[in-house]
Amino acid sequence: MIKNIKIKKILAVLPVLLLFLSCSQKMKADLFVYNGTIYTVDSSFSTAEAMVVADGKILETGKRADLEKKYDAKEKIDAQGKFIYPGFIDAHAHFTGYGLSLQTVNLMGTNSWDEVIEKVKVFAAENPEGWITGRGWDQNDWATKDFPTNLKLNELFPERPVLLRRVDGHAAIANQKALDLAGIKAGDTLTGGEIEEMEGTLTGLLIDNAVGLVAAKIPNTTDEQFKKALQAAEQNCFAMGLTTIDDCGLGFTSVDRIKKLHENGDLKMRLYVMLSDDKENYNYLEKTGIIKTDRLNVRSIKVYADGALGSRGACLLHPYTDKPDWSGFLLSTPAHFDSIANYISQKGWQMCTHAIGDSGNRTMLNIYAKYLKGKNDLRWRIEHAQVVNETDFNLFGTNSIIPSVQPTHATSDMYWAGDRLGTDRVKGAYAYKKLLQQNGWIPLGTDFPVEDISPFKTFFAAVVRKDAKAFPNGGYQMENALTREETLRGMTIWAAMANFEEKEKGSLEKGKFADFVILDKDLMKAPDMDLLTVKVLMTVINGEKVHEKK
Repeated sequence: MIKNIKIKKILAVLPVLLLFLSCSQKMKADLFVYNGTIYTVDSSFSTAEAMVVADGKILETGKRADLEKKYDAKEKIDAQGKFIYPGFIDAHAHFTGYGLSLQTVNLMGTNSWDEVIEKVKVFAAENPEGWITGRGWDQNDWATKDFPTNLKLNELFPERPVLLRRVDGHAAIANQKALDLAGIKAGDTLTGGEIEEMEGTLTGLLIDNAVGLVAAKIPNTTDEQFKKALQAAEQNCFAMGLTTIDDCGLGFTSVDRIKKLHENGDLKMRLYVMLSDDKENYNYLEKTGIIKTDRLNVRSIKVYADGALGSRGACLLHPYTDKPDWSGFLLSTPAHFDSIANYISQKGWQMCTHAIGDSGNRTMLNIYAKYLKGKNDLRWRIEHAQVVNETDFNLFGTNSIIPSVQPTHATSDMYWAGDRLGTDRVKGAYAYKKLLQQNGWIPLGTDFPVEDISPFKTFFAAVVRKDAKAFPNGGYQMENALTREETLRGMTIWAAMANFEEKEKGSLEKGKFADFVILDKDLMKAPDMDLLTVKVLMTVINGEKVHEKK
């Protein structure tokens, strides 16, 4: 009888013992994500239903049941049948500039110069001291498409400097006070820029390098202002599923500030920073060498070949169709660009050049070819590659030059690009499919704050090539649309490749950073127009939730 009681007690506790032994044999993990469709974006574009994370990196993806048997995780995320993607990488943006712009007048979407003036007046009343700066106006969106002048700004703010940049940053209106502080006078000229005047009087319109003459007089932000600006920027970006951003064209002082923010835990966004073409920045990178941490990568120089198409600063091989006596201009001499390419090639750094017009692109492609000498893995980039002559596309593939493009430029410019370029030349503009074919991959970005920060607008523009009102019927130059898979790769693994980071991010594979985003819709299957209403439910960096939709 006693023996039977002991046996019954043993049998009663045996399941508990077995459960304990089973748990003790499982591998420890920090996070288990399950009940979702996970697009790994690996080489076979496979999907999984669960993922395990430890120490900020992916341990394994696969079936939920299999992974639950192997791992014991501290935290679990039920994706509730939603869709999981690698964290989005914006291959061309201006993260720092965007953050700082959040503290200035937002002129995006204004429909007239009068509306711009009203926004400036409101901002000035709320911020009564210091410079008034803003960005976002675009005369191409107005009924009157002529560039404005500074007459009203001079009248309203005779003693307070004002600088209002066009949406692309390549043109600006400055009031007389700002022009005086910069020492700009009628009759002044400069290389790679234009100071407009009318009958011997400055209009305030500055194009390309001329903008910098005034911008250089704006006082630097304090460390605290800089921190708040970047923290505001990263929160907006996290809400859009962005986990890495290429910040294109910073000075070394900003890099040092970013490093400090990362080291102090005040900034979590991963950044790939391009230093601007400036002697002090070259000296800095020579001194520090390539900077590479989990959050910061600095190994490239951003060069500017020409201006923007919208302000007619893009350098064209033949005159603008809507301005027959004007072909734009290069922002520096070909000899300068050649010397920089020679220097960068000797250092083993990456060269990234803003090139919009077909002449700007041809100039840089030929200079690149001179130093790259055929196939290579230096990953030199042409940023925008916006208008390319038919005979020059092959230079990308022949010399492994990476075209880094921003699909929303096509759908923003399509209303007037044909007027600027004409029906034949515009066929070589925004030619993303043709550019993709050169190397078999292409990184995608937004160029925010020139465009919206939303990667879903990038996705929509690349695949559907329409605006939010479904114009034009049938899409814009659809022969150069990308497939959904190509577009997702362009926003993840191909963007990582453009940054030499494909071994650590860009796909959800074992050993890579646990940077991912959970969406409410399936980018691969959602109806076209639904792509613009995709919601980010959660963004995770390094296994840490940095955004969750409430």
